[in-house]
Amino acid sequence: MRFLKDNFARWAVAVGGLGVIAAITLIFFYLVYEVAPLFRGAAVTPQSTWTQSIDQDNPPLYLSMEEQGEIALSINRLGEFDFRSTRTGDNNSRFYLPLPAGTEVATLTSDPANSNLMAAGLSNGQAIVFKVGHKISWPDDQRIITPVVEYPYGEQLLTLSDNSLSDITLADNDRQLFIAAVSSGRMVATAFSKEENFLTEEVTLEQQAVTLPAIPGKPEQLKIDPDQRWLFVRMAGDEMAVINIDRLGQLHLHSVTDLTVGDATITEIEFLLGGVSLLTGDDSGLISQWFMVRDEQNEWSLQRVRDFKLLDSPITSIKPEHRRKGFLASDTEGNVGVFYTTAGRTLIRQQLSDGPINQMAISPRSNYLLVDGQEGVEFFRVKNEHPEVSFSALWQKVWYEGYEQPEYIWQSSASNNDFEPKLSLTPLSFGTLKAAFYAMLLATPLAIAGAIYTAYFMAPGMRRKVKPMIELMEALPTVILGFLAGLWLAPLIENNLPGIFALLLFVPVGILLFAFIWDSLPGKIRHAVPEGWQAALLIPVVLLSGAVAFSMNGILEVTFFDGDMRTWLTSELGIPYDQRNALVVGLAMGFAVIPTIFSIAEDAIFSVPKHLSYGSLALGATPWQTLVRVVLLTASPGIFSAVMIGMGRAVGETMIVLMATGNTPIMDANIFEGMRTLAANIAVEMPESEVGSSHYRILFLAALVLFLFTFVVNTAAEIVRHRLRKKYSSL
Repeated sequence: MRFLKDNFARWAVAVGGLGVIAAITLIFFYLVYEVAPLFRGAAVTPQSTWTQSIDQDNPPLYLSMEEQGEIALSINRLGEFDFRSTRTGDNNSRFYLPLPAGTEVATLTSDPANSNLMAAGLSNGQAIVFKVGHKISWPDDQRIITPVVEYPYGEQLLTLSDNSLSDITLADNDRQLFIAAVSSGRMVATAFSKEENFLTEEVTLEQQAVTLPAIPGKPEQLKIDPDQRWLFVRMAGDEMAVINIDRLGQLHLHSVTDLTVGDATITEIEFLLGGVSLLTGDDSGLISQWFMVRDEQNEWSLQRVRDFKLLDSPITSIKPEHRRKGFLASDTEGNVGVFYTTAGRTLIRQQLSDGPINQMAISPRSNYLLVDGQEGVEFFRVKNEHPEVSFSALWQKVWYEGYEQPEYIWQSSASNNDFEPKLSLTPLSFGTLKAAFYAMLLATPLAIAGAIYTAYFMAPGMRRKVKPMIELMEALPTVILGFLAGLWLAPLIENNLPGIFALLLFVPVGILLFAFIWDSLPGKIRHAVPEGWQAALLIPVVLLSGAVAFSMNGILEVTFFDGDMRTWLTSELGIPYDQRNALVVGLAMGFAVIPTIFSIAEDAIFSVPKHLSYGSLALGATPWQTLVRVVLLTASPGIFSAVMIGMGRAVGETMIVLMATGNTPIMDANIFEGMRTLAANIAVEMPESEVGSSHYRILFLAALVLFLFTFVVNTAAEIVRHRLRKKYSSL
């Protein structure tokens, strides 16, 4: 029977251990499974080709697709809107712009903030604003997509010049419509203030005169940002004139910037999604990203941020994606490249035509591509699900739109589609280590010192009471600790900051003073307390010292900090103070970690064979010498394991940091600033992330990073522990 029980226990333990290993392995592979799609490459595969709608004598000026990628739109110089099936090329419907007799469309543009709103510049110097849309209906449960051309400001023609327009740009907002164009080598512009009829909701335009400043060159291309603050003018000498539009609507020449590198010539400029960044392509195949940057003196300048290389042929077209900060570019050899700006990635370089590409379009979901090349119109499937991810975007500083310099930023979402996702894991990893550091800074010395005293000096009767009480602290739910830290401890520390720091002085001084007095007392009094129970006398000493420190809070704050230490830190030392900060987290999470470290370290110290201690004492060593040179060395593997396990607990803690840090993903070691940890970020954002999206998978990547970090720390701890055990096993 004993044999059967022994074998059953051995196999049960083995199966349980293997089960734990298998569960951890499965967790690892599941995380890898969710993260792997982030690092798959992009691909373009042909779907169909159709030529029957292409008039080589009248090629389209504009090409686009609707949301589903099922209907293609081409607009030519005759003002013809030709809607066709992207798969077959079959005609769906046809519309015409209301052009005056003898005129044609000379140039087309779209609003960078609303790609459905467009303007056509005509050969007679006039312009018309229109909007292309698609209505979906379900007759007989069959989905029907019906193209619609609307004129939000009526079919009236807006006069800009007496001559043909060679380029046009527009920006529309709630206040006014601004249109600028190039005509006969000069700039023309006009603004239309809006008036809305509250009854009919009809919008009427009232034209306002716009005086353009002189620029040192001949204008060729214009772009105005959606906020109608900057007008960018590419001049013939490959320079960019930046015109500032002030709040009164006055235009001033702000600066002139050279756009080229070496002897290259600019061939195309286009806005990236949102109209903040400008993309410039030149005849060497280089595409550059530019945007306005404000320096410390509050001065704006146009800065070159990053470059992308297609091949060595001149760039002919740049097309931004509709919902991401990516873009496509084509050259004179029929090569097409797919790029993503924030991640700095070149995703695809592929030849899609035997010669120059006339026009191309990307679907709103970025999953289909339409190319009007030498062979006709070709329809491609694009697989490019996660272009936002690269090593630099995740771990290095990135220069985001609107920022003064490259920074580490985590900001995964915003209220509009023009937002540039900022998915750096560096501030989250930094916040994780910061929270763990301050927690361990408090917990490690207290837990180890308490374990030493409890296991080596404390009376057995007292130890039987103290150890279970401390271990019972570990059963306290961390959500309760986080709740108390956020709603009670954080305001307490903020209102008693000098008193909190006075504790660091008053409590140690009080203990030392009590020890000196205790040692000076007659032996009869000292021996009245049983050996090993003296620590109980320190409880009132610590409480009294803490009460004195807190009672001195007001006096210290008035005397040294002008009555407000928080304001003094900010104004005098330049140290910002947030109510929920690393100090609060360190105290709350340290309190949660102490039982873990204490319990394991205390067991390791108490388990040191007594004959080692007795032998050391018998040879004349003092109890302190025996502790330092025998007991702690023998117990060092267990103490080290306790610290590492406590650190793992601190790194993976979620609820305390979630409720007590303010959840601000910043890179700042300041103890008075908050942070956001990997675990807390996963808990906050996973419920609102779209399944399968880049944001969703990057959260799994954060979990994998946390998993690997814990694995590496525990592995290193086990190696160190094994070496310590081997080194001191001979004691």
